[in-house]
Amino acid sequence: MSAAPDLARRPGYLQLQAEIAAFFYLEADLLDARDYTAWLDLLADDITYFMPMRRNVPLGAQDEAENTRAGEGISWFEDDKWTLSKRVEQILTGIHYAEEPLSRITHMITNVRLTAAEPDLRGAREVATTSRFLVYQNRVDYDTSTFVGRRHDHLRRAGDSWQVARREIILDQGILLAKNLTNFF
Repeated sequence: MSAAPDLARRPGYLQLQAEIAAFFYLEADLLDARDYTAWLDLLADDITYFMPMRRNVPLGAQDEAENTRAGEGISWFEDDKWTLSKRVEQILTGIHYAEEPLSRITHMITNVRLTAAEPDLRGAREVATTSRFLVYQNRVDYDTSTFVGRRHDHLRRAGDSWQVARREIILDQGILLAKNLTNFF
């Protein structure tokens, strides 16, 4: 994919950025509405859905050692479409201990930026993006969790819309204080 520091100044950037942001807002609405089946349709069949674990490392070692790597060691998620589908099926059974009753979840997506487009901004078939998220989860009466972080997404054109082909979720928390991790990002 072609990437350039001045990508935001190129013709077509704002239109494509708005289209991608609208896609992410739709995705957040589907998740908040618990329409997990429709959400799965927004994911490419070959998706990689990855959330590394974070480590506290000395200054200068962040790039190399702060996050675990896909395919190496442990992570919070390293899922494919089949695994995500099974997670959805489990929640929808109604007998999922950590999601019965279902959590009330709000996804807020912001700072959507395009970092690359292939072949170019006006005819993009694939894009790389970064965004920020805040996910608020309330379960039962008093159990709440807040997740804050950044996402790196690679989207692929699918007809008139987009599909998520790869998602990396970087939590700002070094230690996860939530009692479970059943929600999607």
